[in-house]
Amino acid sequence: MPHADRDVSVVVPPVPVSPQDAAGVSTEPPAKPEIEATPLQKVGRDYLLWLMIASFGGSLALMVPLSYSLAVRISDLAPGHEEQLGYVTGSAQFVYLVLSPLIGLWSDRTRSRLGRRTPFMIGGALLGTVALVGVALAPSVLLLGLAWIVGMIGWSTTGQAVQNVQADRVPEEQRGRVSALTSVTTQIAPVIGIGLAYGVASSTFLVFLVPGVLGAALVILFPVFKPEGDSRALVHTGGVTLRSMVASYGFNPRKYPDFGWNWLSRFVFFMGLYFNTTFGTFFYAQRLDLPVKEVAGIVAVIGTVGVVAAAGGAIGGGFLSDKLGRRKLFALIGSAVFVAGAVTEAFAHSLPQLVVGAVLMQFAIAVFSAVDQAIVFAVLPDRAEAGRYLAVVAFAQKIPSAVAPLIAPLVITLGVSGGEKNYTQLYLIGAVLALVGGLIVKLKIKSVR
Repeated sequence: MPHADRDVSVVVPPVPVSPQDAAGVSTEPPAKPEIEATPLQKVGRDYLLWLMIASFGGSLALMVPLSYSLAVRISDLAPGHEEQLGYVTGSAQFVYLVLSPLIGLWSDRTRSRLGRRTPFMIGGALLGTVALVGVALAPSVLLLGLAWIVGMIGWSTTGQAVQNVQADRVPEEQRGRVSALTSVTTQIAPVIGIGLAYGVASSTFLVFLVPGVLGAALVILFPVFKPEGDSRALVHTGGVTLRSMVASYGFNPRKYPDFGWNWLSRFVFFMGLYFNTTFGTFFYAQRLDLPVKEVAGIVAVIGTVGVVAAAGGAIGGGFLSDKLGRRKLFALIGSAVFVAGAVTEAFAHSLPQLVVGAVLMQFAIAVFSAVDQAIVFAVLPDRAEAGRYLAVVAFAQKIPSAVAPLIAPLVITLGVSGGEKNYTQLYLIGAVLALVGGLIVKLKIKSVR
């Protein structure tokens, strides 16, 4: 960096002088950055529609196994050992957690006719689909876990690429509503997907394959109808260095305090969320005294009722935050409603109570996610490197998704004997964490209203 107060007693080598015109103005073009950000421009309805379809497809393929089908497979392969689900999902999340910054860095620097994000969008969907076949056919929990690690890498890469496109294209005045609408699709996808899985429940293979193939097709349609564009003019770097790889895993919270506080708020909120969702299938089976395989219908019914609440929460929070120019207030409202839903579920022992709790939680997650996503785009340290920084942001969600399933099996066994599980304790801890996450957004982030 240049210094205004150089010590004149120090002898320094001569500095090359750039060419100047007659007026003394430099005529040498400024050095290009390694990566240039694409121009922000208002997106039209057709672009938004295809973006929503891609978000729906990616979420459909990823969340149906996490919400239902993996639990069914674990129940088949290791009856009575539901804690194996936490180990399988937690291990896969951990592996992707380690790889995601490198994938984001690679995405930022990709030079191709298809763009920077499209190769990862398509490649991830194809890899994820193949992995789901392996999960469906795995003869043991160990092989199932290995196949799911590949599936997690594939579908999470696809979802991250779709999110990167939003950071690349959507301007500030549309971020709330665009985040809201894509959030609605990701909330709806697991519900519809579980319904599809329940419809083919007689075939374990189809339970995994139908959501996977459909999800991949919907993702690939996005770049087909709305091409990203050539990225070779945007990227001016020779490649990825060891230094850039190491740097991709972190950021300076002192230099970017709002980005740091937002990261922490997401971490705490999602820790609470994953405490309350990882064992959802087993939780409903216990509280309603049903076999695990018969829970799919209940989950689908509860989810369907919650779709309206989720849509209202995301659209209401996202659109209102755009209109009022207030993001933090809605993030806090979302976390507070989540607490109400989690407490309701913690003490529920009937279907009506479970429905009320689930609806409140789905509404809350939609409000928080839509508004917080808009905050993330606003506080990115460098939009040209959205892939790298959004991968770091994803740590705040991926770490809880890896850690919570590993801690939760311990929590549900505290203070109980025999085969009983303490889900009340698990849900109350999740409620406290979600509230703390909302308070951090409201009290600590300064550059966003």
